[in-house]
Amino acid sequence: MDFELRRAREKLEKEQKERKERARVKLDRDRKAKEEARKQREAIEAVHRSRRLDAIEAQLKVDEQMQENLLVGRGIVFSRILEAVSFQGSGDKIKLPPSCFTGLSDQGAFDKGPLYFELSVVHQEGFSEMNDTDSKQSTTHSGVLEFTAEEGSVGLPPHVWSNLFPIDSPKAPLIEVRYVWLPKGTYAKLQPDVVGFSDLPNHKAVLETSLRQHATLSQGDVITVNHGILTYKLQVLELRPSSSVSVLETDIEVDVVGQDSGLASSQPVLKPLIFGKAESGMVEEGNYNYFKFSIDNDIWDRIAAEDIRIEVKIEAETDNGDTDLYMSKHPLMFPTRHQHEWSSHDIGSKVLILGSKDKNLGMGAYSIGVRGFKGTTKYNVAVSIQEK
Repeated sequence: MDFELRRAREKLEKEQKERKERARVKLDRDRKAKEEARKQREAIEAVHRSRRLDAIEAQLKVDEQMQENLLVGRGIVFSRILEAVSFQGSGDKIKLPPSCFTGLSDQGAFDKGPLYFELSVVHQEGFSEMNDTDSKQSTTHSGVLEFTAEEGSVGLPPHVWSNLFPIDSPKAPLIEVRYVWLPKGTYAKLQPDVVGFSDLPNHKAVLETSLRQHATLSQGDVITVNHGILTYKLQVLELRPSSSVSVLETDIEVDVVGQDSGLASSQPVLKPLIFGKAESGMVEEGNYNYFKFSIDNDIWDRIAAEDIRIEVKIEAETDNGDTDLYMSKHPLMFPTRHQHEWSSHDIGSKVLILGSKDKNLGMGAYSIGVRGFKGTTKYNVAVSIQEK
């Protein structure tokens, strides 16, 4: 009897213990389920909150961009993403598709004077990484030539293309074309990439002629100036009153500054010569030294009247060396044995006599190239006036 009671009591205790354990497990499971549900609700709320904030931020950016476009466009908002294609032309005027004409005309842009645009490269995957060093200069400005480009594209002349894509471009480059207002330029500082541009006769007039093909200038851009057979590239270092300006119908003061000494060290240098005063030098075999002189109006009148002649002379100071003499009239700045107008290859002293009967002679600037023919040669070079 006692044994049966004990067995019944143990069985009851065991069942009670199992029920408590199942209740505890169920309680833990419910608690974890509630915790997981709470975390999921918080995550969903966080996503919704983030989306709301992103939407608000995006709207603010759109509003800010709209305000910026209104400001830079003086009330006109026009922006297009177009595929860039090149065409052969001069200056900075681009070709836009007819739909752009409609979009601008509808806003009265043509009533506000000349059209100007900011052009920005839309960096594409793969291209921006490869050309990371070029991303600084990925914006320039332009005028418009005509509205004849194919829809979805914009035609860029070489000047604009080279400033947007100085080294390389993707297969289908995209640029943003945005209408902007630009102030009239009052000052520009330019720097040529090689020495010699400032030695061109009337180099500022040459530059002004080139700038007439442009509607705008942007700081950091490089403009190309052609003069005869020579081509010069000048970087825009500074502009006033803004970093981008209009150059249409305005008198702009232009300063052309020399190269940085570090950049110019590898370029030939034209040393000036004074009539009747010799200059000494030393040149190694195969290398050139360069000098320059000018014939002004008074000297040319005397040459034309056959009162005087010009003598160019090189005398070697070393017996074991020799030189060749080459000479040219600007714009050919640096004469060589392959490109020159006058030359002398005599052994020892080299002399050129230039007079009125020389059809290549006239007013202007001239360059003398002293080439080392053999060994290292010390020499004296002089330009003098000979009375007849």
